[in-house]
Amino acid sequence: MHLTIGDFVSVLDEDINGYITNISGDTITIETDDGFPMDFQSSEVIKTKSFSSNVFSNDDINAVITEKEQSHKPKSVKVKPKERNLPAMKVDLHIHQITTKNKHMSNFDMLNLQLDTARHKLEFAIKKRIQKVVFIHGVGEGVLKTELEYLLSRYDNVKYYAADYQKYGLGATEVYIYQNVK
Repeated sequence: MHLTIGDFVSVLDEDINGYITNISGDTITIETDDGFPMDFQSSEVIKTKSFSSNVFSNDDINAVITEKEQSHKPKSVKVKPKERNLPAMKVDLHIHQITTKNKHMSNFDMLNLQLDTARHKLEFAIKKRIQKVVFIHGVGEGVLKTELEYLLSRYDNVKYYAADYQKYGLGATEVYIYQNVK
């Protein structure tokens, strides 16, 4: 399967779709539907739509090129401090959102998969300088929430608290990541 920048792909075993924005060796960077760049191995993605040149007419392409060639003075947009922190990255830790192969998994294996996913997404957010992450864990018996809080307590540069009740109900934890901690 030949992948090119602009192809629309789906990630195998995850509910993630997006357009390829970069290809470096076997690593594919896609921009998700939520606007987040994520890296995957080429073996983890499958092309669902190709970037086709007949999507745009030559007139459309020439108009875009002409517009890009004109010099524009960059507009400075002042971003309010509150807006700088938005939006939060949402990570649903419900097992059916992570894998479809959970029929023969023990509760212990499912919990470990959920915690590994949380750790991976948190490390991704730290690396990409995303300040807020909301982990949706559900209410249940509170095992996942307790283990998630234990995981988060091991990071010096994060603060966590119950997420907005009106948006997520009781089953979510919001994490704030301090970006300039050395």
